[in-house]
Amino acid sequence: MSGHLKLTDFGLSKMGVMGCKKIYTFCGTPEYLAPEIILGKGYTKAVDWWSLGLLIYEMLSGRHPFKSSRSSKKSKAQIFKEITENQIEMLPGFSEEASSLIKKLLSIDPEKRIGYSS
Repeated sequence: MSGHLKLTDFGLSKMGVMGCKKIYTFCGTPEYLAPEIILGKGYTKAVDWWSLGLLIYEMLSGRHPFKSSRSSKKSKAQIFKEITENQIEMLPGFSEEASSLIKKLLSIDPEKRIGYSS
């Protein structure tokens, strides 16, 4: 058996994000929002790279870096504060390659995030 894995969830998505045009709609799953969405700075497709970084982190660790760390119950405001202000803590079990990729995907500055194109 062969095939490809496809992960999709378009329940809260924004259509028409093209090129470098910034979008300002506040939508998405709170724990997966990129910092630029939370801060209302406008966003590009770079937010998708942020979400991919979170997904890879979760797949490797079994937990979300903001929702599950240090407290089992966090308010949206606490999660948003961590997303916009804190660097992700790499876990000891992550390989150097995985840590490097995750750090590049989860750069708070979207212009420094891997996958960003101007």
